[in-house]
Amino acid sequence: MVGDINMKKIIFNSLVAATILFVASCKPEIETPAATTAGTANFSKYIAIGNSLTSGYADGGLYLEGQKVAYPNLLAAQMATVGGGSFTSPFFSDSQPNGSGYASLTALTNGSPTISQVTTGTAYVGAGKLAKYSGEIQNLGIPGMRLDLAFDPTFTFSAANMFFERLLTDAQVGKVNYAAYIQGRNHTFFSLWLGNNDVLGYALNGGVTTDATTVLTEKATFSFLYTNMLNILTAGGQKGVVATIPDVTAVPYFNTVMPAALLAAAKAINPAAAAIYIRTGAGAVRVATSEDLIRLPFQTAGLLGTGSIPYGLHPLNPIANNWVLDKDEVAKVKDYVNSYNSTIKSLANNKGLAIADTYTYFNTVKAGINVQGVNINAAFITGGAFSLDGIHLTPRGNAVIANVFVDAINTKYGSTIPNIDITKYRGVKFPDSK
Repeated sequence: MVGDINMKKIIFNSLVAATILFVASCKPEIETPAATTAGTANFSKYIAIGNSLTSGYADGGLYLEGQKVAYPNLLAAQMATVGGGSFTSPFFSDSQPNGSGYASLTALTNGSPTISQVTTGTAYVGAGKLAKYSGEIQNLGIPGMRLDLAFDPTFTFSAANMFFERLLTDAQVGKVNYAAYIQGRNHTFFSLWLGNNDVLGYALNGGVTTDATTVLTEKATFSFLYTNMLNILTAGGQKGVVATIPDVTAVPYFNTVMPAALLAAAKAINPAAAAIYIRTGAGAVRVATSEDLIRLPFQTAGLLGTGSIPYGLHPLNPIANNWVLDKDEVAKVKDYVNSYNSTIKSLANNKGLAIADTYTYFNTVKAGINVQGVNINAAFITGGAFSLDGIHLTPRGNAVIANVFVDAINTKYGSTIPNIDITKYRGVKFPDSK
């Protein structure tokens, strides 16, 4: 009997043990959230250096909604989860939210857009002057800023550029350049996305140089000035992230008005139309090809086919050079962009800085990508990434590019800044959107 009892105890205990093991094996694993860390970086005071892309400029203007979703603001919010401090921007007031004014899509009929200019609720206080902003800021992006003009020895750009002038005191206007303005910020971390306009101005003017904003910054000068800029930003041993310059010919501004489409539209009106003629930068007149990039504003300029000798449809009245970045000018622009980017990467590596390769990323956007389940491409209006000016970013485009910065920072410094949910941000606002 005792033996039976002992045997029963053994069987019972074995069953209990087996049950415990079975339950343990079936118990769902609870993932412990990974600890957030700034890694080897210090995000307590972040400043953003750059141009229109940094400021939040979009749809051909600077306005409050665009400022709020500028990639540095989105980036700073993510940095806050790993010890980042507050981040201030020179926002327009709620009573003047439309800033400089901007373009709005008011209709889209059979794929043809109607774009109107928003002129109410702006912040103008005179011709070419915007209401001043006072107080410390950390988003130091200035629309139109170039690397060469950042070191302008004549200080004229501080008065000529209304976006820069609004941030300066009256005593500073005409007496300070951007390189001096960004100093003394006591920052611990920085982002630098500057140099785009040193080539973009030339491209946007069809390769025609008319003033200081449309020249190509010489390659050696770019290298010298970028070195100076990094020396300023890292003078106290600060860490940061720099961004490469996108291929400016990859944006909708240069890939929407195609010669073939222009010719098809002309033939629909005049079947005798045989070709689109352009005047090149070298002064030659020839038939346009797919390698020639016609600027986006030509779409609404109403010039094609006008005049007794149809404009653009006859070799005696070709599309003027300033409307076209011809294939030779395209090659020149690409060469300068590649040179600038080689300089940026080399100097950043020498300084041990993170590199956000926006050049490579924007080229993938041009081909079309899926990000977090959202399809994004470089199509005008419908692509999701670029605003109505065909150059600057939508809120969604800013969120996407902010994640490129996040990934670069995390990789370099071992931080765990979380990515942004891009589905929370819109592309181009359609007429029925709220």
